[in-house]
Amino acid sequence: MIPKGIGSRLILLILVGVGLTGLFSVNLLGNALAYTEDDPAVKYQCFEQNEDGSYNKTAEGDLIPCPIDHGDNAWMLTSSALVLMMTPAGLAIFYGGLARQKNAVNTLHMVFITTGVIAMQWALYGYSLAFGPDAGGYGFIGTLDWAGLNNVLHDVPSNAYGGIDGTTIPHQTYMIFQMMFAIITPALIVAALAERMKFSVFIVFIVIWATFVYDFAAHWTWEITAKDNYGANPGYCGFGWTGCLGSLDFAGGTVIHITSGWSGLVIALMLGRRLGYGKIPMEPHNIGLVVLGAALLWTGWFGFNAGSAGAAATNATSAFVATQIATGTAAVTWALISWAHTGRPSTVGAASGAVAGLVAITPASGFVSPMSALIIGIIASVACYAAVMFKNKRKWDDALDTWGVHGIGGLAGALSTGLFAEKRFTPWGDNGLVFGNPAQLYENAVGAFAALAWAMGITALIIKVMDMVWPGGIRVTPKEEEVGLDLAQHGERAYVTE
Repeated sequence: MIPKGIGSRLILLILVGVGLTGLFSVNLLGNALAYTEDDPAVKYQCFEQNEDGSYNKTAEGDLIPCPIDHGDNAWMLTSSALVLMMTPAGLAIFYGGLARQKNAVNTLHMVFITTGVIAMQWALYGYSLAFGPDAGGYGFIGTLDWAGLNNVLHDVPSNAYGGIDGTTIPHQTYMIFQMMFAIITPALIVAALAERMKFSVFIVFIVIWATFVYDFAAHWTWEITAKDNYGANPGYCGFGWTGCLGSLDFAGGTVIHITSGWSGLVIALMLGRRLGYGKIPMEPHNIGLVVLGAALLWTGWFGFNAGSAGAAATNATSAFVATQIATGTAAVTWALISWAHTGRPSTVGAASGAVAGLVAITPASGFVSPMSALIIGIIASVACYAAVMFKNKRKWDDALDTWGVHGIGGLAGALSTGLFAEKRFTPWGDNGLVFGNPAQLYENAVGAFAALAWAMGITALIIKVMDMVWPGGIRVTPKEEEVGLDLAQHGERAYVTE
């Protein structure tokens, strides 16, 4: 039996462990501004080469980094900041407003702390697992060659990751952009477990989940390597296994929204309903915060989608346009559906519709035309509204609708990408079924459902084991739940009026 109070001590031990991992993975070789052929980082970066494949060198014998485009770099750093804003600002405020007042601080804190916890996980080993060299040439998971950001340089481009015009940004710029995606994904799950999971459990859960769900799905879908997996596996296709299959996900509909949304459903079902669910009102406590959070998400999402072009390129423009059109259409569609269904146009519904549109256009954004984006916006709202109604009828207590909006929205977006994609927007994409390539729908369906099944299975295993070993289980006591997690878990209140 684990001693009482193990939660805080376990978290401390995890932090110490990951800190030591970082210490021992520091790269003590090489020079920040002078690289030679024997530097271990060289094979992962882009340096100028002669026609015969040999490296071009300075008079001093140092390698010459491939040129960095300052416009591309500025756009990608800006996009990184926009995506970061989506979590501790947009999502935290959005979820905080949707929660009941007695749980607003706890809900906001869970989202906010994820920003720090996953930043550490990503820097220490997450980026290496997700985007590093493939382990064995199977496209399943990366190695730890880049642990501690070892071999990930700030002043030289990666020789694999870049935009349609080539590798024009420093490797660390690409890494930090992807970090923001890794941060928001487990934070999305907060909506499913809100108002009933112990805070200490949540901290440990997101580290494990990010490692065994997110990092795997990201590697399958987005990993790219240099030729032959940096020379380790001759004949390697150069992508994660669903990438080799041909599955398309421009900015994370499968990697982010399907994994988080369907994991959230598993957690909601395994945790059980909140006390009084279906018997007492559980309305959002602050609609103003809900709308403000949705607006911040909407704004930040342009970095999310247009930034996924990897450069200030033409497909960044098409992704930006598609994002705005799909989101606006989805917000209006949801408002009209709820108006027709309930007799009143719901403000929270319009905000939820906007988020559903953002979710669904994410995998398609860099591949579809403006009119296809409009259709996807309609599909998103219809599918997600129906999912939320179905969930309510089944009395699944997915408190803030992770599954209904992100799980179903991500799946609708992934399949819509297989329908409406056009290669003319992004050369490494392909046409979808509507444009003469039915295979693309199959490839996207395989990628989407593989991520869905993996996320649900691994999440169920994590939750089951944690509930068995955690003192008192992973759920707060009925008394704490009745008092509210703000006071019970944090000793704080959202509003102090006296």
